[in-house]
Amino acid sequence: MCRAVKVLCVATDDEALQALRRVTTAAEWELTPSATNEIDALGLIDSERPHTMVAFGGFERLVSLARDRFPTLRIVTDRDTPGADAVAASRDDVRELLRSLGRPGGPIVDGPRAQPPQGSQP
Repeated sequence: MCRAVKVLCVATDDEALQALRRVTTAAEWELTPSATNEIDALGLIDSERPHTMVAFGGFERLVSLARDRFPTLRIVTDRDTPGADAVAASRDDVRELLRSLGRPGGPIVDGPRAQPPQGSQP
């Protein structure tokens, strides 16, 4: 069973979020609902189980919490942040960084205790 890679976008306000979603959109993955604050983002990580989170803004604590809870979650930020897998110099870099992180592999597990898939495929 194939499933699209899910990407969660997080930005500091609605305008920045819409701009980030526009540059993140690609046929290779599915955008989940997005967030403009830490609480909503954590709720979406729990409910949507994204494979990747793209966070633009001062979300160091969110990155730390997400990394602790979901160690295999791929994280792209716009600044050097402990726990991030990649740093985008601008929004225009996001799509290519997402492609470079690879696709998740492993079994698909659904349910309230499901974790994002582990591993990667070339």
